[in-house]
Amino acid sequence: MSCSVLASLIQRFFTDRLLAQLGASPHTIAAYRDAFRMLFQFAATALGRAPSDLRLEEIDVAFLGQFLDHLESRRTNCIRTRNNRLSALRAFFRYVALMEPAFALQCQRILAIPSKRYEKRPVEFVTEEESAALIAAPDTTTWIGRRDRVLLLVALQTGLRNSEITALKRKDVETGTGAHVRCLGKGRKLRCTPLRPDVAAVLKQWLAQQPAGPDDPLFPASRGGPLSADAVQRLVCRHVKTAGRVCTSLAAKRVTPHTLRHGAAMALLQHGVDLSVIALWLGHESTETTQIYLHADMQLKERALAHSTPSGAVPDRFRPADPLLAFLESL
Repeated sequence: MSCSVLASLIQRFFTDRLLAQLGASPHTIAAYRDAFRMLFQFAATALGRAPSDLRLEEIDVAFLGQFLDHLESRRTNCIRTRNNRLSALRAFFRYVALMEPAFALQCQRILAIPSKRYEKRPVEFVTEEESAALIAAPDTTTWIGRRDRVLLLVALQTGLRNSEITALKRKDVETGTGAHVRCLGKGRKLRCTPLRPDVAAVLKQWLAQQPAGPDDPLFPASRGGPLSADAVQRLVCRHVKTAGRVCTSLAAKRVTPHTLRHGAAMALLQHGVDLSVIALWLGHESTETTQIYLHADMQLKERALAHSTPSGAVPDRFRPADPLLAFLESL
């Protein structure tokens, strides 16, 4: 197969399959695009070929296995990210199997590459004390500091995702009666998240200081355009470093914009909000996703332990009867 056919397949996969047939979201398109960018960069080094010179036969199971190992070892991607890249490649080769049946066996072998299992750790979140220190960190004597403070306040109260925050426009905010923010979330689900009176008042003041059109970004960059996801990541890291001088527990945490989302969810859970309501608040498809916060809340587990009945059993030390077992126990 010529390299031009491979290029044509990739172009048709994005335009015909993802956009026209599946109606994939911009986030899905961007994630799949990044997976192929990294694949082509790896091919340029491993095979010495430019993307336009690659042949479909060269993207086999062995090559993709090396690519996935490269993501973990060289790019230090976590296993979940590695699996997400693999999902993008699987989607493409399912399309190839339909469009080019002659490569069905190659596609079948690639589709059989398993996702890697990983250890599911409790979610990292910021406490209410850490949230207060973080909100107080920006220098509000500057325009950027005032913008960052409002952004952090909205993120910690609403639990919006990074992409949802950067996509907010001025018209998406209602600061009057029934104050809320509207966002188009994951899975193209439109949801409204209510605002506390104090957050609504701060947002109203911010909007008054920034006279602009309804379609302008709620949190603009210094040049007026929307903030990028990386810019939000950097500003969070910068203010976490400042807040860590006052709240030492922050210095030991790796805080990202998604950590603020977890903090909002944990604050709701610890104040007795039902898990199904938190799922709606965060825009989760089901409460199963939201249950990760139950595992992270030690206070909730300790309160459950307080209701348990003592067994009455007296602790005793194990004493092996056999001399050989006694020797092994003493090691």
